[in-house]
Amino acid sequence: MVEREHRSVAPVVGPEDPRRFTDSGIELAPVYAESDLASGLGERLGEPGQFPYTRGVHPEMYRTQHWTIRQYAGYGSARESNARYRYLLDQGSTGLSMAFDLPTQLGLDSDDPRCLGEVGRTGVAIDCIEDMRAAFDGIPLDRVSTSMTINAPASVLLLLYELVAEEQGVPAGELRGTVQNDVLKEYIARGNFIYPPAGAMRLTTDLFAYCRERIPRWNTISISGYHFREKGCSAVQEVAFTLSSGIAYVQAALDAGLAVDDFAPRLAFFFNAHNHVFQEVAKFRAARRMWARIMRDRFGAVDERSMKLRFHTQTGGVTLTAQQPENNIVRVALQGFAAACGGTQSLHTNGFDEALALPTEHAARIAVRTQQILAHESGVADTVDPFAGSYFVEALTDEIEARAGELIARVDALGGAVNAIEFIKGEIEESAYGYHERYRTGQDVVVGVNRFVEDEVSVPEILRVDPAAEREQVQRLAAFKAARDPALVAARLDAVRQAARGTENLLPALREALRERCTVGEVCGALRDIFGRYQPTT
Repeated sequence: MVEREHRSVAPVVGPEDPRRFTDSGIELAPVYAESDLASGLGERLGEPGQFPYTRGVHPEMYRTQHWTIRQYAGYGSARESNARYRYLLDQGSTGLSMAFDLPTQLGLDSDDPRCLGEVGRTGVAIDCIEDMRAAFDGIPLDRVSTSMTINAPASVLLLLYELVAEEQGVPAGELRGTVQNDVLKEYIARGNFIYPPAGAMRLTTDLFAYCRERIPRWNTISISGYHFREKGCSAVQEVAFTLSSGIAYVQAALDAGLAVDDFAPRLAFFFNAHNHVFQEVAKFRAARRMWARIMRDRFGAVDERSMKLRFHTQTGGVTLTAQQPENNIVRVALQGFAAACGGTQSLHTNGFDEALALPTEHAARIAVRTQQILAHESGVADTVDPFAGSYFVEALTDEIEARAGELIARVDALGGAVNAIEFIKGEIEESAYGYHERYRTGQDVVVGVNRFVEDEVSVPEILRVDPAAEREQVQRLAAFKAARDPALVAARLDAVRQAARGTENLLPALREALRERCTVGEVCGALRDIFGRYQPTT
């Protein structure tokens, strides 16, 4: 087979070739020795909690506090999701991770004709303040850390959360959590965008400034490589394109007049974890080291918190198989182990049935127990950076750093991540094609799919969202709209448009519109009236 030299994608060589590669094209030696390491390892490692943070962002890591066990959840109505959140907290989750349905992610109300059949399917439907209130009914928001997987309408959902906390009597300064707020990866990997990049980036940096003043403990963005990996990128590409996005957000904030050490300590990241444990551990370590140097040397950060790459990890959805789904329990455990060994700050472990549907309570409980077994029985929490000094892992860490650095330089040469969207999409598509070909030829083995296959199909109990939930959501929304003052709603939406035409921070106008019972779709629509709608070039 013909190979093409590519520093971030494994070649397709067929199953008879004796060589072994990671998905990033790193050829693996049969054995590693000290001679495989470049000199200066001590300097590249540093000490845990110290620059360049290769060994972790805290001196004692999990010896003093485990990572946050955060299960991604939400479906149907806010009431149904509230019940699942309470269940997960009762089972030992230490943080919530809120999944939104597709209409909410696109800034559309449930009664929009385009949303037919999608309301409450992939997450919870949040149309208005009443929905957010119901989602967190009985959950004290000063005692829980909440992650919101929402991007284009991120500021709107965060403001609804802040308003509900206000109703609970919880000061905004006590709120803890993360809003994903990463629009660049939507253009590249997911497609759930609303506005063109200029308006979207303005919302992002306005949220940075707003949270610094009002919600200082909130992580204002979760710069996501997870979705790049789900789209088909390699580990090296995940590091490179995630950090390139981070560079773009930092530059946008600086261009908006913010000082780097005022906003950078609240930047967070979101990575995927796949099955090759050693490459994944090396990936996390390399990303930390690279970000520390980028922030110090490129952007002149002085505050050490600005240099620390703090990240959430989710196990790989794309690695789950519908065939022999119980095998996914093992895959998820391996991936969670890699994330913990790599020093993650929080972790979501997928349900074994998620290749078929949203997880059942049974699958969600196994996923939580998987993390608890890792934390309390595996030994991963007993020592900091357990793979440090491994010839294999240190060589992989250095190699990933070098190859990711080359890709970042190519993105920089194109003018940064905003201008390199088509290039990044093309690179990911090439990697995804390589995955398919290596699987098709049998070079890469997927147990139960292209080897060790069984004729008998096993289908577990799966979660089914009641179709009546959509009808009921639309009815609730109609009642909510009917009980409002139309003139006040119109005035608040006009104020949003006026703010969007100017240069002031947009979030105060958005907050007042939501307080006066404007819906998510109405507020996002008012911004769309001014910013326009993003149209992909290809």
